Amino acid sequence: MNTNKMQIGDSFNINIFQALGYDIGADDYHSFVHGSLPYEVIKADLQLRNLLRSINQRKLIFTNSDRNHAIKVLEKLGLHDCFDQIICFETINPNLSISSRLDEFPVVLKPSIDAMKIALNVANIDPRRTLFLDDNDRNIAAGKSVGLRTALVGKVMKSKEADYALESILNLRQVIPEIWIMNGTDGGNHQIKRTRSEIMDSVLPATPVGA
Repeated sequence: MNTNKMQIGDSFNINIFQALGYDIGADDYHSFVHGSLPYEVIKADLQLRNLLRSINQRKLIFTNSDRNHAIKVLEKLGLHDCFDQIICFETINPNLSISSRLDEFPVVLKPSIDAMKIALNVANIDPRRTLFLDDNDRNIAAGKSVGLRTALVGKVMKSKEADYALESILNLRQVIPEIWIMNGTDGGNHQIKRTRSEIMDSVLPATPVGA
């Protein structure tokens, strides 16, 4: 199940319903849509957990979905304690809960530049020292436009705006070993400095993952 595509579609549809004049709020919409999802099919991923736990740098979730859905998915995957912060629908749309009209505050989502800038501000990070991983080409393009280093996941070829491509997230150590080199005593303050020309062939075959 591709939860990223599901989240983007869910949050986009709320804009459509509101534009058509339906009186539906974000909380009600997310509760309805995510309440019927088959969470039971999501299994714990020990390989991914071990990979994430081996990275000392801060790790953040940036999702278009609401916080409850993100937490449920992380718990099912066994990754609930692998991330330092969740930036979600509520984070990038903080005024929706106090709005008096549905059209008072337009919904902001990836891949909008506004959403990316809000996320950077909330996370208090330097984009030049931050690696942004996503499986959506448009999100990767948005990340690159605000100065992030970008890794396109689930593809064998890099897009124009992707600095790296990973057919599987489990290839991260092989494709971008600098992450672990920077785990040393300096606190990980180096940039990921390789240019496209230096990493043009840094794509590895997928590692099998259990469903």
